[in-house]
Amino acid sequence: MPPLSARRGATARAPASTVLRRYAALAATVGGALAAGVRISDPPTLRRKAQAVLDALGIILDATGPLRVPGTAAGTLIVANHISWLDVIAVLAVEPVPLIAKREVAGWPLVGPLARRTGSRFINREAVRELPGTVRALAAHLREGGSAVVFPQATTWCTAPGGPFRRATFQAAIDARAPVRPLAIDFTQEGIRSTAAAYVGGETLAASLRRVATTDGLATHVRACPPLWPYGHDRLSLAAAAHSAVCDAVGRPADMEHPAGPAAAARLQPGRSAERAAALYELGGAGSACENFRPSPEVC
Repeated sequence: MPPLSARRGATARAPASTVLRRYAALAATVGGALAAGVRISDPPTLRRKAQAVLDALGIILDATGPLRVPGTAAGTLIVANHISWLDVIAVLAVEPVPLIAKREVAGWPLVGPLARRTGSRFINREAVRELPGTVRALAAHLREGGSAVVFPQATTWCTAPGGPFRRATFQAAIDARAPVRPLAIDFTQEGIRSTAAAYVGGETLAASLRRVATTDGLATHVRACPPLWPYGHDRLSLAAAAHSAVCDAVGRPADMEHPAGPAAAARLQPGRSAERAAALYELGGAGSACENFRPSPEVC
């Protein structure tokens, strides 16, 4: 299979008029969110604003929930694979939950203001000495009934499921006896897995936003996996079990077809011929900064 950089030419691109409308809608949405002030902290309002960002960019949200595990005294540790800055927007559009994220996220346009309104905590991942305190604070938050979303891969990957989950934050779930909800996030273009949303390497946020805005038929898929319970686990085995659940939810990397199956792919690309779908499969969706990415079954 040739590298993704050789496949960009045939991907579906939005016309210039559509791109301009998307930028205008996005500006209006972000402006409205900032103007709402403290009112946006209301979860239903925050959820609507996050959905409005996706709508402005022409991104379909295909999601299952809930994210929090009901019926427990402790909160839920929600652990997701990480592809893009859009991951945060997609999660908030499903169910607003505080994030544990790197401090740079707080300053990102679009993402930062919305994430801050959930009560998210931004940490310095370079400060290794602060990690035990972060884990203790997260355990206390879970023990008191609060939930949180973390991206334990600590970096973004070209496509789901990405690399292994780092284990530190899973200790918080064990200490708090809190359930863990693996969350699988994936992106497709016209039903075929795509790297268009990937935000990796030295790419700027502006460049990533421009690529997303000019891509047609982009969808984000958010799958809430069955909860995992910490009993009988150490943090290493719990992290491995969560990553395995995400792998199963999105399909192993060697299987590049849409994980939800042909029916979902057909729904996301109405009117597309079988030949067009096959061509997009071979093209691998839209190109991105992932120039030489090759799916590897060893990832999982």
